[in-house]
Amino acid sequence: MNKVNVSFVAVSVVLLLFSAFSVPAQSGDTSNPSPLKFPTPKGIANQLFYLQRDPNLNTLIYELNVKDGVVDREEPVIGYWIRYGEGGKKQDMSYVQKKFAYGVHAKELGKDHFELRFVSHKKLALYLQRSEADKKFHVYVTVNNKKLLLDRIFVRIEGGSFWLPNVRYVELRGLNPESNTVITERIKV
Repeated sequence: MNKVNVSFVAVSVVLLLFSAFSVPAQSGDTSNPSPLKFPTPKGIANQLFYLQRDPNLNTLIYELNVKDGVVDREEPVIGYWIRYGEGGKKQDMSYVQKKFAYGVHAKELGKDHFELRFVSHKKLALYLQRSEADKKFHVYVTVNNKKLLLDRIFVRIEGGSFWLPNVRYVELRGLNPESNTVITERIKV
């Protein structure tokens, strides 16, 4: 398969995965868990959230982009892979992944406050802002009228093909800042 076909396939698969965000979310359904045991990224000082998906353990890390102690206002969030399937090495996203799939666009809304949107799914708004409680930056998302301090996005794929995977659901997991409880909101496909 040549580079153009591989790039087209990668973009098509990711766009399909993120199209799942347009379906109403459901809480508490734990059926069809992934057969993989995903590692939890550790020791990443500026990690905001991470994204995992079947069919492998490789994980996208979204990290606060700080230069000289100040958040980069042009690109406040950077994303890269931890290739757990290859010994945990760090790898930048490819151009196609960043520009058409997993990349994040940021719009500054005010001091220490940004709106983030995935390039492949602009409907889901995430908000990067500094918390009054701990003075650190966090990413927040509202799903089913619940505000979450986002920790993890998981995309469950069950079968299908390389060209058309069968996306079962997308989960957004985070901390409810009011109750200090972990909440997982599932978006079924």
